[in-house]
Amino acid sequence: MMKRLQETCIIILWFLIHCILSSISLSSSSSPSCNKGPKLELPYMTSDVNEVEGKSFDYIIVGGGACGCPLAATLSEKFSVLVIERGDTPYSNPTILERTKFGYPLVETNKYTSAAQEFISLDGVLNYRGRVLGGSTAINSGFYSRASDPFIKKMGWDEEMVKQAYEWVESKVVFAPEMLSPWQSVVLDGLLEAGVLPFNGYTLEHVQGTKLSGTIFDVSGRRHTAADLLGGGNPKNIVVLLNATVSKIFFHPDSGDQPRAKGVKFIKSEDDNKKSYKVYLKKPENSTLPVGEVILTAGALSSPQILMLSGIGPSNHLENFNISVVSNLKSVGDKMQDNPAISLLVDSKPKSRVPDTPQVTGIAEDYKVILESIIVPVSKNLTRVSIAGKLAFPASTGKLELKNKDPRENPLVQFNYLSRDEDMEFCVKIHQLVEEVSMSMAVSVYLGNERNRLEKLGKEESKEYCKKNVSTFYHYHGGCIIGEVVDKDYNVNGVKGLRVMDGSTLVESPGTNPMGTLMMLGRYQGLKIVQERTQSSSRS
Repeated sequence: MMKRLQETCIIILWFLIHCILSSISLSSSSSPSCNKGPKLELPYMTSDVNEVEGKSFDYIIVGGGACGCPLAATLSEKFSVLVIERGDTPYSNPTILERTKFGYPLVETNKYTSAAQEFISLDGVLNYRGRVLGGSTAINSGFYSRASDPFIKKMGWDEEMVKQAYEWVESKVVFAPEMLSPWQSVVLDGLLEAGVLPFNGYTLEHVQGTKLSGTIFDVSGRRHTAADLLGGGNPKNIVVLLNATVSKIFFHPDSGDQPRAKGVKFIKSEDDNKKSYKVYLKKPENSTLPVGEVILTAGALSSPQILMLSGIGPSNHLENFNISVVSNLKSVGDKMQDNPAISLLVDSKPKSRVPDTPQVTGIAEDYKVILESIIVPVSKNLTRVSIAGKLAFPASTGKLELKNKDPRENPLVQFNYLSRDEDMEFCVKIHQLVEEVSMSMAVSVYLGNERNRLEKLGKEESKEYCKKNVSTFYHYHGGCIIGEVVDKDYNVNGVKGLRVMDGSTLVESPGTNPMGTLMMLGRYQGLKIVQERTQSSSRS
């Protein structure tokens, strides 16, 4: 035990030294510093739909989340951009901004205005999605990591451009934690005791073993969401419309062989009358067609939902809702996935503790298993201590369909958790590994009499536990898969002037979680679009 405590002290001392060195060497953008630069200048934000109705923009971005905000910032360097966000700003909400209030948005939900929107999949598993500027970066646990090198190669991305895009994001919203919290230090010890090796220290890379990683909470405990990235472009070229929900994309009637996006319709998020408003893409002089684009960055539930409401999707499904078919794109809503998770509550009962975000992760079984621990609120005054693991590459897939034509409502989604035998086999491994961590000496000593004494379950008992207790890490994806619904540049197949660029295009969740990679993607693809437009202008 004494040896274990000595190792923990060494790790914490090493980490403090790293943070001090980071604050001195602010010029190293590849490694997040303990302090960031000057105060951001954010763009104009409004909830008054009359201020934007009927106006035209070079780009209309639907969804101000992890990908949409850096995309808007990057495009704004050359073009006018409208961001339409169905939620409000995060900047006046302490339950979003303060690390000590982590998790409270998930216990304070309502139908149309809360920062977190609750949904229950047809599997019966409770889940959440962000409904606020910054998207789920405003309600998640803030843990930041990059995607693996094999993932980047598989996506066919330019590796140097990807590196630069990650560094751009990290220079603005990513921090090295001030120091390990007492509970996270215990979790680190527990992972090492359970054999999740090697210990990799602090790194943003996705590597096998136990590591410390970045966070979007700064050293004072303030959250920095993707919304902060809007200040990284030209804020004067961006307008953010808040509390407005897009109901459909509309198309130019005379655009040749393929329909071309003309603009979007939207409603006020709280307006039960559903009065609609319109905004348009700009048209150059002497042209009847716009050259800009509508870009959906609304997430894995909303992007396929908006496509369907706009007439893009399986024709038989759309006709059931009397939606005119613009493009019979049958793959919209297909291959929905959520990473199955198994969680153990390792304390004996709820208590009043300060919530704690993950700073440590364990990556095991050839990157297939990811483990983390949090102290999460279960009510306004009580928290529970949880150790959880997720299956990184599930084989099971599901489907998303419309429930009705109200864009504010959650669509119907089924993930088919653990429906494939190989997923169930891995769930058993995850459960047993989480048990090992929870029964480690470090965890047992820390929790003392609160320790929830567990007897290690056998394989068949673990299977039953998985069936009854499968949950989520909130990393769902799919519905607009790249190569099926969109091409390699994220253009929607069968139409023009429309892209989808968010977690709905992913076939797997990159890294420990998708947040960092989606923010990178917004920057990366924004730069590519600017390059394309510049080259096109120089040729004409």
